[in-house]
Amino acid sequence: MGGTSKIAVYAAFAAALLVALSACSSVGKLRNKEGASTEIEARTVAPEDPLARPMQVGWTSARATHCGFVFNPDQLRSDFLAAEARSGIPPEQIPKIARAYDYTRQSVFDTIKDDLNYCNKERTAAIRLDLNRFLAGDYTPSARMAR
Repeated sequence: MGGTSKIAVYAAFAAALLVALSACSSVGKLRNKEGASTEIEARTVAPEDPLARPMQVGWTSARATHCGFVFNPDQLRSDFLAAEARSGIPPEQIPKIARAYDYTRQSVFDTIKDDLNYCNKERTAAIRLDLNRFLAGDYTPSARMAR
């Protein structure tokens, strides 16, 4: 085998290996997780976690709903999922992202819905910042939790 042929074979092998490893990594991370079931889990999720965005946007939606913010939660979800699809996420992973969003939103809402003292001044200010950022289309995972 000539030098050029060996290089081509090695390059093809390296490319295939990279594709396989990246697919295993992202699919594996998405496979065994439903979303965040608590506020602590939603706010402390590592930004590099593939479910950080859906968990934090769902968390913020639950908090904003509980605190009486005027916004359309269904539109926020729809816009978020459309942005995820446009970002290049494989179509087969979008349902998992939607489930993580929905699970987190419902779980967090269920844990805070009876807390009459939840919507304090600091927490409301933090929710407002995150909600406005998300409504503007910036879904960077960096949601804030004020006490």
